[in-house]
Amino acid sequence: MPYEIKPLGCDPQKVKGMSERLIVSHYENNYSGAVKRLNLIDEQLAEIDLATTPGYVVNGLKREQLVAANSMILHELFFDGLGVESEPSLVLRGALEGQFGSYERWRSEFASIAKALGGGSGWVLLTWCPRDGKLINQWAPDHCHTLAGGTPLLALDMYEHSYHIDFGASAASYVGAFMDAINWTNVDWLFLNAQRGQACSGTTDAR
Repeated sequence: MPYEIKPLGCDPQKVKGMSERLIVSHYENNYSGAVKRLNLIDEQLAEIDLATTPGYVVNGLKREQLVAANSMILHELFFDGLGVESEPSLVLRGALEGQFGSYERWRSEFASIAKALGGGSGWVLLTWCPRDGKLINQWAPDHCHTLAGGTPLLALDMYEHSYHIDFGASAASYVGAFMDAINWTNVDWLFLNAQRGQACSGTTDAR
């Protein structure tokens, strides 16, 4: 069954510090493009003769399938994580303080990783690691390098397409705007379910 383009997980008119034009362009071109690309790759894979197709062709298609699938998933998480200015719940804040020493230290580390990616490409993820029962800030280039077994709770897209319309080359300004527009209700919901060991997808639709 083909993948469907999900509705935009935030209200683009209400995201503090980012224009509606930026968010809609990101959604329509980059996220929607990833979904369409994934469907085309799946069609190609279904049609090839695995007995006669060279290994490098299969390898390339499977690589591009992974890139497109993760791009789709991380973009959905990115948009779900945007909203009006808010704060994490006491439970999540306590978990961040316990892991990073303070909430402010978590913010500083997350933002620093993002700024270090400025001018390049990749993602910054707040991820729940069930193996160790802890939260980590994770660097993730090429849509693919995510923690094995981890559940991403918050995603910041640092590819230039995510900020150039509003911020030009000023990636740091974009990072600051994102940090002030996190939809913590969605992050809290994902964190709660990740701790319970449940598979999570979608959004609480709390904007």
